Amino acid sequence: MKGQTNRSVLDNALQKKLRTHMTDAENRLWKYLRGRQMTGFKFRRQHPFLGYVLDFVCLEMRLIVEVDGGQHQDCEADQVRDRRLHEAGFRIMRFWNNQVLQETDAVVEAIWTALQDESGEAASLMTPSPPQPSP
Repeated sequence: MKGQTNRSVLDNALQKKLRTHMTDAENRLWKYLRGRQMTGFKFRRQHPFLGYVLDFVCLEMRLIVEVDGGQHQDCEADQVRDRRLHEAGFRIMRFWNNQVLQETDAVVEAIWTALQDESGEAASLMTPSPPQPSP
């Protein structure tokens, strides 16, 4: 599963270029996802898989988080991509750039909840609070 992709992504080092030039929204969200801040779950950024580069992915929980700009609205290619990723066993969460920038806490809470629900820990009465960004 780790790094399964086609040569066009790897040969062009596309994921490395995307890591270097992340959007403001991706940078903001990465502050919350990096370093196992989400209840100890590891997220990767700009991870290659099936010929795509995933914005953020927790391989352990098979959860993909995509941060999209306006060019993704009603995009048929995204629907095909999502279908292929679902068939590979992933859950996909999509957020608009403005959601991440203006409603960061709600976005982080939604991701955190998805991780808790899937791991079976959501029923606990002592569920910890969502993480705060690291400096």
